[in-house]
Amino acid sequence: MSLKHLPQITLSHSALSVLEAADQENRLTLVGSVEELVALAVPKEKCDSQEYYTVGYDVPGTGFVAEARVCRVRNGIAANYPEPYMRRRDSDCMVIGDKGPTDKPTYSERFGKEFAPLRQETLDWLKTQPIACFFFESGLPGRAMNAVAICPANAGFFALGLAMLQGIVPLERIRQLGADYHHHAVLYTAPVFRHTHFNGKQIVVHNRRFEEAGLHELFSYNLYPGPSAKKGVYGMLLTAGERGEIPWTTAHCSTVLATTPDKHVTVIMHEGASGSGKSEMLEAVHRDPDGRLRLGTNLVNNETQYVTLPQGCDLRPVTDDMALCHPDLQKQDGTDRKLSLVDAEQGWFVRVNHIQNYGTDPALESLTVHPPGPLLFLNMEAKPGATTLIWEHIEDKPGVRCPNPRLVVSRDYIPGVVKEAVTVDIRSFGIRCPPCTREKPTYGIVGMFHVLPPALAWLWRLVAPRGHGNPSIVSQEGMQSEGVGSYWPFATGRRVDQANILLHQIVDTSSTLFALIPNQHIGSWKVGFAPQWIARECLARARAKRTTIPKDNLIASRCPLLGHHPRSLELEGQMMAPQFFDVSVQPEVGVEAYDIGAQQLTQFFHEQLAQFRNPELDPLGHQMITACLDGASIEQYEALTKPA
Repeated sequence: MSLKHLPQITLSHSALSVLEAADQENRLTLVGSVEELVALAVPKEKCDSQEYYTVGYDVPGTGFVAEARVCRVRNGIAANYPEPYMRRRDSDCMVIGDKGPTDKPTYSERFGKEFAPLRQETLDWLKTQPIACFFFESGLPGRAMNAVAICPANAGFFALGLAMLQGIVPLERIRQLGADYHHHAVLYTAPVFRHTHFNGKQIVVHNRRFEEAGLHELFSYNLYPGPSAKKGVYGMLLTAGERGEIPWTTAHCSTVLATTPDKHVTVIMHEGASGSGKSEMLEAVHRDPDGRLRLGTNLVNNETQYVTLPQGCDLRPVTDDMALCHPDLQKQDGTDRKLSLVDAEQGWFVRVNHIQNYGTDPALESLTVHPPGPLLFLNMEAKPGATTLIWEHIEDKPGVRCPNPRLVVSRDYIPGVVKEAVTVDIRSFGIRCPPCTREKPTYGIVGMFHVLPPALAWLWRLVAPRGHGNPSIVSQEGMQSEGVGSYWPFATGRRVDQANILLHQIVDTSSTLFALIPNQHIGSWKVGFAPQWIARECLARARAKRTTIPKDNLIASRCPLLGHHPRSLELEGQMMAPQFFDVSVQPEVGVEAYDIGAQQLTQFFHEQLAQFRNPELDPLGHQMITACLDGASIEQYEALTKPA
């Protein structure tokens, strides 16, 4: 289909100029379905003798540079990047190209020049290329942000990932809307500039042209979907929320509707920085061959402890990574003050680094081997015409697996997926913890789970530690912060605005139980994601009895930032050892090492919270931050949000 079939369409001047240039030379492909993008991703006539299609570009002074090797497999499309660097998101990829309010690095600050000349150069380059274009929507149905994607036609696999994640609007619908169609965003993809201008680095430029064009432009200068098709569009949604008549946000979370064996339903929302276990919260408990759940293995004496769980909760996923918390969804009645949300995506970007053998996650493995429709696989072994298996990951170097194998799966493929809005009962926050021992004290002092008052729940989201051994992004040394709500890396504006939005949201939904859940390690115990699964089962069962966790079974943690922890806990008749809730009583850790770890955590909070001492921060937020900097007790945190 050419532009003449959309005679009344209204697009921004820049977007239309690119499409018209391609259309005049018969180089434009307008796409209206995922099936068309599957065909575009691996054009048969351009594959090599082994049926692989190489995506690459001529770089001046260098020659042809391959960006990805793509093939059609039995269960979808598989793409692999020659450079290990391109296999996961670079946390420093985002810059702001405009002069609007922002706390993010701007293009001019980072590169010493204005973005406008490169913007024009990008558009000029796109005008010389075969182009693929499609339309998508992002946001609340009925109030969605209309958007246009424009990318080189040979990057069909990238366009496929974007379309699966965000959805694709049929061209017939666009044609019928005609002059009534208006778009609020456009995503341009120009991978060659990664080499000509950015020294091979992943760069994504947000250009907010609201005053002059009412438009949010996103320029993606790389072909890894994480920074652009995924998190770039996330940034657009966050910006839309900041600009709302009633400001709102898109939470960085997974959400699951858990039904206990006795049929009581609990909705759990799990937030956190990359690698904090959002996808894992949606998974069934991982069991050893004998059916037991491995609680953990002690790194000092190699002891292993297990939990027997005859029947876990029935799980219906709601969101995988992004949840719209739009004002139109909120319905607070009387004293029941809880948050309502709905999925912000049409597809999920699922990391499967933990699946290294057949049988680890039978449900997901079965779905991906025999999917209802095409999947997109990244960083996995793939042979044309064969079935790609999610436990066969490519290697970054001999003997070292890529830590970030991914697949994009339409949420419609997920059995039991919840399509409507839900109201949250338990709102947890995840953190990847390193091991903590007497010999090497660290901040790995978080117990199985902790219960937080609203003030601490807000402070944890301001700080949002990225934590230990993050597999999702290019590695950095030391403890890092992903900031406000853990979605700050994707936001385009100011910290204070997002901090205020999040503060009001948490205070206004104080009937929710706020929890903190670690993964990877609890003190000297290597636990993987077992704490999430156990916390989910315990909290859902406790809520079924309408007790949640009895107050007389909660004691103040030695580190006030950790709120309260259970004194003891029973699951299916089994008492779990206190050392899994209070790390200070572990013989391999002790009080002295615990306190050193607590000091590390406290110092990190103090360093990060200093960024929020802004006159425009809500006065209650100032009180909460001051309380933390002054070493408040858990009782003082609780008092900050108690009704007068």
